[in-house]
Amino acid sequence: MNRISSIRKDWKLIETLMKENRSILDIGCGDGMLMEQLEKNLNAKTHGIELDRELASKAIAKGFNVIQGDAELDLSQYANHSFDYVILSQTLQAMMKPKDILSELLRIGSKAIVSFPNFGHWKIRFQLLFSGKMPVTESLPYTWYDTPNIHFFTIKDFLKLCIDMNIVVEKSIGLTSKGKQFDISESLTGVNFYTHEAIFLLSYKNFEPIKIKSTKKIFNKNSVIAS
Repeated sequence: MNRISSIRKDWKLIETLMKENRSILDIGCGDGMLMEQLEKNLNAKTHGIELDRELASKAIAKGFNVIQGDAELDLSQYANHSFDYVILSQTLQAMMKPKDILSELLRIGSKAIVSFPNFGHWKIRFQLLFSGKMPVTESLPYTWYDTPNIHFFTIKDFLKLCIDMNIVVEKSIGLTSKGKQFDISESLTGVNFYTHEAIFLLSYKNFEPIKIKSTKKIFNKNSVIAS
């Protein structure tokens, strides 16, 4: 599965995780192609933020509501729960502070959709083991000295971070290098080995208030108190 078809497959799966007529923020929206797909297929109200000035200009020229900015600096301008969904597609590994970004996604969105290449995939492991060099694959096509990716992590790493941050994984989809789709939660054995890319639907845990039973004794209203 080449990179273009991989991205298109990623977008199609992202679409299946969302409901119609919702507000969406696409972080790293490029020229607005995913926004166009979601508006057409889900009647979504989309917004985007893009670091690359040229790509942001192209999206704006197409009529999309996009701002040019750095997500790691500019997400603070959005109020809490501004969107139903916030999307971060194939970008988390390129962020300076992934944990802070995840926190921001779930601050400004009721739900977050995050996709990323799995650095635990068997092709990556074998390349590193047998060549002794940083791997180059379909999902990680850059050499070590010009890659935009600065945080390589596996599915296990990501799930551990979600636990640490009290993040709920509502849905998780894996893709093999051949494009086969499966539910990660139902495929735990070896999932970190053969998952090429992963897509997660996330939300925060909603804690129920603790009800404390009263320890006061209730006296019968007909009780007689001896004088």
